[in-house]
Amino acid sequence: MILLALVAVLAGGLLAQTPPPTPAEMLRGREDAARVGALVEAGALPRASLEQARREREDAEDLRVLERTLYGDLPIEELTEQQAEEMLAAATRRVERRQARVDQAKRLVEEGALARLALTPYLEELDRCRREMSLAASRARVLQELAAMARAEQELLAKLEQAPPAVVMSVYLPALAERHDGSGQFRMAQLKDIAQAFELRFSKALPVSARGDTAVHRALGYDHRGRVDVAVDPDHPEGVWLRDHLRGLRIPFFAFRGSVAGRSTGPHIHIGPPSGAVRGGGG
Repeated sequence: MILLALVAVLAGGLLAQTPPPTPAEMLRGREDAARVGALVEAGALPRASLEQARREREDAEDLRVLERTLYGDLPIEELTEQQAEEMLAAATRRVERRQARVDQAKRLVEEGALARLALTPYLEELDRCRREMSLAASRARVLQELAAMARAEQELLAKLEQAPPAVVMSVYLPALAERHDGSGQFRMAQLKDIAQAFELRFSKALPVSARGDTAVHRALGYDHRGRVDVAVDPDHPEGVWLRDHLRGLRIPFFAFRGSVAGRSTGPHIHIGPPSGAVRGGGG
């Protein structure tokens, strides 16, 4: 049994060093798993081999998810909330598998079947997958904040239009630092000049959180084309400067302090007119 466990650990280590599988390789992997199953049933391989083949197949599938959502060319604007959840779940499962391998290897070390030095590659792989999961969590958090921001923004604007003046002043207006209608128009080409002016003033890039249309806004049914969200607090120096700059250019904007109808969201400045409803109900 110790020998079989050792084989399983070593096979797991080899998997950790292989590059991401292509779709054809994944298909071959499923075929290989079927062959392993047949050999196990025939008694030619130990049953532990079947379980190891299943783990490898699942790990390859999770790696494909991460290759598409975390490491691929998919921009944050095109990532949906569901994809973000799948990405984080895949990264979490990969950490759990590596942790299981480390635990198994440690048991072999304690039993004297494996040299302590042999633990190093498994610990390094576990650490790499933990960093991978942290990166996935950070990317998913950005998506969650963007979605919460979009929902809260539309809710507040709708309530400002419908609520009685007294309610607006006491409940909803405190969440809005400023609404500036300007000329009523904003061209995306103007963003470059705004970003350059911001960088010249603060020596860092303009923290744009949503540029134009995004998958999140489409899913919520909001038309965010020709609009930009900037993740700055409107009451802090960067936000105050940006508001003044946009007023000077007569560009419409909404500055949100971050608390909307009792919900906590990230403060930001929405550049452009309000996001309207997507024609046909969104999607």
